[in-house]
Amino acid sequence: MQVSIETTGGLERRMTIVVPSDSFEKQITQRLKDAAQRARLDGFRAGKVPLKEIRRRFGRSVRQEVAGELMQHSFFEAVQQEDVAPAASPSLEVLNMSPGNDFEFTATFEIYPHVGLGDFSIIEISRPTAEITAADLDAMVEKLREQRKSWEPIERGAQDGDQVKVGFVGTLDGESFEGGSGEDVTFVVGQGQMIKDFEEGVLGVTPGESTGFDATFPEDYQAENLQGKTVHFEVTVNEVGEPRVPELDGEFFAAFGVSEGGLEAFRSEIEDNMTRELTAAVRSQVKRQVLDALEQTHEVQLPAAMVAREVTGLREQMMQQMTQYAQGRNTPQLPDDMFTEEARRRVKVGLIVNEIIGSAGLEADADLVRERIEELAKPYGQPEQVVSWYYSNEQQLNQVQMAVLEDQVVDHVLERAQVEELASSYEDIVAGRTLAHPQDDDHQHDHDDGAVDESESGSA
Repeated sequence: MQVSIETTGGLERRMTIVVPSDSFEKQITQRLKDAAQRARLDGFRAGKVPLKEIRRRFGRSVRQEVAGELMQHSFFEAVQQEDVAPAASPSLEVLNMSPGNDFEFTATFEIYPHVGLGDFSIIEISRPTAEITAADLDAMVEKLREQRKSWEPIERGAQDGDQVKVGFVGTLDGESFEGGSGEDVTFVVGQGQMIKDFEEGVLGVTPGESTGFDATFPEDYQAENLQGKTVHFEVTVNEVGEPRVPELDGEFFAAFGVSEGGLEAFRSEIEDNMTRELTAAVRSQVKRQVLDALEQTHEVQLPAAMVAREVTGLREQMMQQMTQYAQGRNTPQLPDDMFTEEARRRVKVGLIVNEIIGSAGLEADADLVRERIEELAKPYGQPEQVVSWYYSNEQQLNQVQMAVLEDQVVDHVLERAQVEELASSYEDIVAGRTLAHPQDDDHQHDHDDGAVDESESGSA
């Protein structure tokens, strides 16, 4: 087999591969002989069809089949022979596969770029630090009680903080409008689930009572036809529920897996969970800084095929999310430009991380992998079974190993970078406020609109 390789521009290479004719034809002949043993043709006994007849009938298709397989196999051998690392699958083109001639084809592909690692000592990292205080623990306990509150029906006028169930009909200039009516719509007064004037309109209304009022939609309301418009609503309050938070008793503790030890054991369990959450938040925020710094301090030529593959993955992920929320409506096709910048960043960081792994000889530390899996298993009732599941599931285990290895890369960089500890609080760290990273804020507040509840109550 003869191999030649040329640079066609940037990271793209064109490899020309020539396989001797006798080798190519030998494989074709053997494939035809195998076919003759299985062929059942009219006028011939089974397994007795002459090779000449088999070649006449099937020679062209068998030649193409063998050529396709030979290109894949020969390309694999050629890249090993030439010591090149393709960044993606090649584009294959046959130049000559005529009988009696050497089989010749080209493979065009991009190679992985050279990544020259920079000076990690110029990287500056802020590591948030905090202690979990008694006040933090008290606040978390109250938050958990609030999350499990119930609503006790009550015969009085609705107040701020009550949950109400209403039916309503809205009219704009005397006419009904899309989304302007609803039945058995439930919301908590004062939490911004409905527009402000609507929530204020039901204050003081008792169960079974009806009322009417005007409500003005905000100027920035999402439905453009209602922005700044005043609508009249006729509303019937069907139910009023007063909030009741659970007592700190055995039943409440058992809901969090604490069956013995009372309040002290419960608080200890919650503090352990908060510690894990704090540790994970710090690790995530420091890791984000390190990866951002690596991206900003390195110049890397990116294989277009890798970027395209990442764009496809990001688009598919977004489409899946959109489909979940579309509720049967058609979802729009999303252009590549929406994802190209993030795809390029991910590919670049991945190449740099892989270079660090290779140059530093890093391997996933088995003890750290075990520690991470046990950490993931802790919140479950039978953590030992969860640990066993991870170790019996190759895909899940690989994901943990890769996460640990990436953390080892971060530690490798941190050992050489300038790290400043930044005193903060538990609440600010887990909320992402300590470092005030704009992108972190975006992720933290994905569902922070809070202005209205369109899911159940239409436009109101």
